[in-house]
Amino acid sequence: MFEGFKRFEIQTSDPQVKIVGRVGGKGPAVLLLHGNPLTHVTWHLIAPRLAQEFTVVCTDLRGYGDSGKPKGLPDHTNYSFRRMGQDQIDVMEHLGFREFMVAGHDRGARVAHRLALDHPGRILKFASIEIIPTHWQLEKMPWTYAASSYHWFFFAQPYDYPEQLLAGKEEYYIRWKFRKQGEGKFSPETLAEYVRCCTAEHIHGMAEDYRACLSVDYPMDDADWKAGKRVTCPLLPLWGENTHTHKLFNISEAWAPYATNLLPAVKLPSAHYPMEEAPEETYRALYDFFRK
Repeated sequence: MFEGFKRFEIQTSDPQVKIVGRVGGKGPAVLLLHGNPLTHVTWHLIAPRLAQEFTVVCTDLRGYGDSGKPKGLPDHTNYSFRRMGQDQIDVMEHLGFREFMVAGHDRGARVAHRLALDHPGRILKFASIEIIPTHWQLEKMPWTYAASSYHWFFFAQPYDYPEQLLAGKEEYYIRWKFRKQGEGKFSPETLAEYVRCCTAEHIHGMAEDYRACLSVDYPMDDADWKAGKRVTCPLLPLWGENTHTHKLFNISEAWAPYATNLLPAVKLPSAHYPMEEAPEETYRALYDFFRK
């Protein structure tokens, strides 16, 4: 996987966190951010093709993969989307890119959303894969969606309740999650990588991510919403047509109040993991968006 890419480990402005990832290709810079409970390996079918015309950077978010996993602070701010986004700014600056385009899936898309809000002069384009804005979702989530997305509230429980319940059961958890959402859709190599990375430290980082989402990110998003702060760069939503989210929400309707330059949503023939379930269609949508 990632033939021709170079692995890196970059120190961020947080002394406790180094970000691990890969970079390859030449041309305008594109940052690819993974979701939960994945790593940058989820892009292995997309990144090499994009690297034919772009400089492609794939990273593990803090708390995930091989990147740093500091203990969560009492207020969880060191796992907020703002802090995760600053990690990515640090990485891109280290690699020589002040301005770049970004595509994010799941939690990575939420980090990218915060990047686009906090750094409007640096994020040139934003492709959002398989999310609706956190603020809109928490404001309007029906119980049917909450039942399918139980992990939002399970992992947000106080430290260290989720960690203790999953201690020693990390492999069981991740295999169960993929059986539920993506059975048969991952190669043996990528599944083995996700299992390898699902350690006790990964579970803690993931829990802190969700704790921060409710206690830090939502209030931040609400304040931005009330202040009229919106994403101003071109924003392309991509959607898996077989997800429960797609069945319950209208992606364009959900994104419209949060962006001033929203493109028509692209539907992909997949469930929640289009990069691995529908790589050709996902690549083509991203290529067309970034190339224009």
